[in-house]
Amino acid sequence: MRISKVYTRTGDAGKTRLAGGQEIWKDAVRVETYGTVDELNSVIGLVRVFHSESVQDRLQHPISPHRIDLEQELRWIQNKLFDVGSLLATAPGVTLRNTPCVTHEHVERLERMIDTCQADLAPLKEFILPGGGKISGFLHQARAVCRRAERLCVTLMREEEVAPEILKFLNRLSDALFVLARWVAKMHGEPEFLWERDLAPRSSSGE
Repeated sequence: MRISKVYTRTGDAGKTRLAGGQEIWKDAVRVETYGTVDELNSVIGLVRVFHSESVQDRLQHPISPHRIDLEQELRWIQNKLFDVGSLLATAPGVTLRNTPCVTHEHVERLERMIDTCQADLAPLKEFILPGGGKISGFLHQARAVCRRAERLCVTLMREEEVAPEILKFLNRLSDALFVLARWVAKMHGEPEFLWERDLAPRSSSGE
């Protein structure tokens, strides 16, 4: 692909074109879905920026025997999200040259990533508050955006054809981002704050 001009003025009337040439409103569910995938990719880009700074500053804690290469995994996730976005931006029934794919093997890679990180983590006894350091905080934000992309994908699937592996990938990715947020917090020695419930007062027996 070669992009020689950023603006085209073709979208000034509120419509865009899917891969394959189909014209569609910019607020259509399909456009909203792949736009949210793009938003998610941008958040993960921020994670990579802060992770790179952390490596350069030598602020990381001792390496776990199960440690993963976070930069490599995040870059792979970003590439796969471009694949997901490209598929969602293609008109249903259209097959183009060099069309990317999302397969069961990609979903399994996310599951292996989750299992590797989980081996370093204690089981959760309560929900945790999103936050921690910059890297883990943005991973929590990425997880929330990923859940929104997943919900939109479900809405789209009820209206049009969507490859089922796309939904599976987004579902597993949101789990992976949550576990990565916890894992990064542990690697950096950051505390996890649990949800402290304000329980409703119990009525007395006489009421």
